Amino acid sequence: MVTPKIETRLFLNNEYTNARSGEYLCVTNPFDGSLVTSHVETAGKEDVDLAVSYALSAFTAGPWASFTGAQRAACMNRFADLAENNAAELAYLETISMGRPIATLLGMDIPHMAACYRYYAGWADKIEGESFAADDGVYKIVRHEPLGVCAGIASWNATFLYAAWKIAPALAAGNTFIFKTSEKSPLAMLALAKLFAEAGFPPGVVQFVSGDWKTGALLSSHMQIAKISITGSLAAGLKVQAQAANSNLKEVTLELGGKSPAIVFEDANLDVALGGCSAGFLFNSGQVCAAASRVYVHQTIAPKFVADLRTRFEHLSNGIGTNPTDPTTNLGPVADQQQFDRVLEYIAKGKQTAQLLTGGGRIGTTGYFIQPTIFLDPEPDSSIYKEEIFGPVLVVKTFSAEAEVIALANDTTYGLAACVYTADLNRALRVASKIDSGGISINGPFVPNFQTPFGGFKQSGHGKELGKYGLMEYMKQKTIHINMF
Repeated sequence: MVTPKIETRLFLNNEYTNARSGEYLCVTNPFDGSLVTSHVETAGKEDVDLAVSYALSAFTAGPWASFTGAQRAACMNRFADLAENNAAELAYLETISMGRPIATLLGMDIPHMAACYRYYAGWADKIEGESFAADDGVYKIVRHEPLGVCAGIASWNATFLYAAWKIAPALAAGNTFIFKTSEKSPLAMLALAKLFAEAGFPPGVVQFVSGDWKTGALLSSHMQIAKISITGSLAAGLKVQAQAANSNLKEVTLELGGKSPAIVFEDANLDVALGGCSAGFLFNSGQVCAAASRVYVHQTIAPKFVADLRTRFEHLSNGIGTNPTDPTTNLGPVADQQQFDRVLEYIAKGKQTAQLLTGGGRIGTTGYFIQPTIFLDPEPDSSIYKEEIFGPVLVVKTFSAEAEVIALANDTTYGLAACVYTADLNRALRVASKIDSGGISINGPFVPNFQTPFGGFKQSGHGKELGKYGLMEYMKQKTIHINMF
């Protein structure tokens, strides 16, 4: 593959354009810390205002405003084809930005993104309303209408997924969209942007801006943006919600991560449970919002389970340190120096509050590679047990009774996902019904699916992405009453 050109400009109104802010972001390669570019243009207030004006015009007066559902679907399907055709370039740009192994991007993220657009393209001409008989003399109609200009703020760990989960349902519903990537991983999205124009989306329908939290704040507080969806930290979500409330009370969807539990009962298939708690957890070096980073294993099987889990972690650790652009690489570095320092700080605290079973250090002398790490029996109020680390750090505790482990699983401010490993389906469903999380997986890691809603409870956020519920998040309901004479 020829090394792709690095695009650093904003994408507004179907064209690449220079930012008016005069500010720039730097992107470094987490494989070796080298500078990829120092010229990613940052959107300031004037740029965001311009993007919103283009999006509003496209929504109210442009050809998009009169597109049928079938026309919207055709554009979405063409985009999915183009994304697949350009997958190698897109994956390379993402890999050098945040260290995702290119094999996982080509094998999972980009195919998932394309399939998600096709899924929502299928919905575009099937948005039905409701009607109620005039038994009281009034014929009643409920319409589902698009919100208008919507915006999304993405985390850096799975950019292609967020570009699908946020933009695709918005477009199916007839909205226009402004997408802000993370400052850590903007390059692939800036390359992706032109594909929307090539797919036939009119100017102003889909636009991309780069920037840090200041650009995000301009979006979440903008008076003409009707909805904003963010995937990020709890702190970022709280700020976005406050900015939305203090501006125009725009709709908000928050996906804010978690500290998800995995429960391994004594009758579980150990090979399945071990796979889910090792390779399943370490996917993307633990930088997954739904990763089950708290493992509770029944005390009768704990010695063998813990010993085998350690073996698997150490085996996986042996393959870490190779270049993520190598198609044989399975585990890469964490995203950047900031995340590297953050995870190592948690590990240092963990060594004071728990038993270190394996890992606990850096791999190599360059890049941001961290050993897969397991802590046993952390103190109940320790930071490694309570807080989201977002790295390859797992904590393990034992339990003896079902009621006990349900209480342990729910003893968290988060509620995004959970895993239950057992051969007893009745117990699996019983426990799943009592765990206060938005998604439960039986006998495997929790993986979002197009057909079902994804989103958390408690401080993991509110609102849903994916499935019909994700589509409805981008529509408003209008009631029409017809008085019959």
